[in-house]
Amino acid sequence: MVSSHKRELILTAAGLSLIAVTYGLARYAYGLFAPTLRTEFDLDGGTLGAVAAGSYVAYCLAVVVSTAVTARWGARTGALAAGTAATAGTSLIAAAPNTAVLALGVVLAGASTGLASPSLADAVSRVVRVTRRDRAQSVVNAGTGLGVLISGPVSLLAIGDWRLAWWAFAATSALATLWIARVVPPVKEDRPRGLPTPLFPPATGRLLPAAATLGLASAAIWTFGRDIAVSVGGLGETESTVVWIVLGAVGLAGAFTAELTSRAGLRRAWSAGMILFALATALFALATRSFPALVIAAALFGAVYIGLTGVLILWGTRAYPTAPAFGVGVAFLMLALGQAAGAPLIGLLGDLIDLRAGFLAAAATAVLGVLFAPKEATTTYNFGVRSLSRVSAVPPERESRVGCA
Repeated sequence: MVSSHKRELILTAAGLSLIAVTYGLARYAYGLFAPTLRTEFDLDGGTLGAVAAGSYVAYCLAVVVSTAVTARWGARTGALAAGTAATAGTSLIAAAPNTAVLALGVVLAGASTGLASPSLADAVSRVVRVTRRDRAQSVVNAGTGLGVLISGPVSLLAIGDWRLAWWAFAATSALATLWIARVVPPVKEDRPRGLPTPLFPPATGRLLPAAATLGLASAAIWTFGRDIAVSVGGLGETESTVVWIVLGAVGLAGAFTAELTSRAGLRRAWSAGMILFALATALFALATRSFPALVIAAALFGAVYIGLTGVLILWGTRAYPTAPAFGVGVAFLMLALGQAAGAPLIGLLGDLIDLRAGFLAAAATAVLGVLFAPKEATTTYNFGVRSLSRVSAVPPERESRVGCA
């Protein structure tokens, strides 16, 4: 029989892999290939942004679907749907003969991320012991960095044949889906039905606008980060891809979000993160022609973005302690709505003025996000360092019955 700790480790690794293929490959690789797709399909900045916005809208709808599906049928169903959508979406992109099919693939790939996050948050909350849960949530969330890191070298190996890279992404997504099918356990206990009560607890008064602000600000680099390095900065294929690889590699540091947040508290972690996020975005605009500066900006963005989304996960699960999937779902819904609004606006600014103007507007938005920092700053001890999680003495096999944080 597999030990409880080993089962937790396997679930965490499988969850990280699903986040890697859905976020890092299926969704955010669109930004990596934006210059190539712009040329291949003769797209302007507004159209590039509109296609990305479609992906974010699909993400919004998928978050709602995943939250409902997970509450009714369990995390495995939502996670398998996520992997299937990622596989199908990346396959459509690889085979796209025109812009319409490309957009359909991007939309389906984007939906995979909305299906993944709530279901994995629920799986972790029900399988992982409470004293290790924050760390597991943060490690799973850092899968975005791993996926972005993988996408860069694959794109370099597939220079001259971008479709080959997307076929590779599709194959990787299929493998991750098979792993998830074996690892995420089926639901065996009675689950609460319906919406949580209260539907919008006091913590959401800041959580929701904070998530939307992060979405607005992050749309710049995720959609146009490599594009601005190439079209404005004049970087070549290899240099601009290296910037993207650095973004993903340093994004793996997001796995330590739980530890960092436990020491600083959610409020300080969010406030400091948004200021650093604004700095990274502004650096993309102000030092576009400097390769070393872009590498530094990408590294800062990767670490801070993954960290901030990790904070949203911890924040959401605390706002809804008995419905973790709903808490993560509502936070990431607002994140995606912000990205859906930000991508076309930044693309339009790029067409009318300059992409750098759009990036500076995104940086200013990130600074405003500090205003929505959570009020709570108290901590208790957990997994050896301070944490905002409650410490439970309930055996792991009974934790899901008494309510998970």
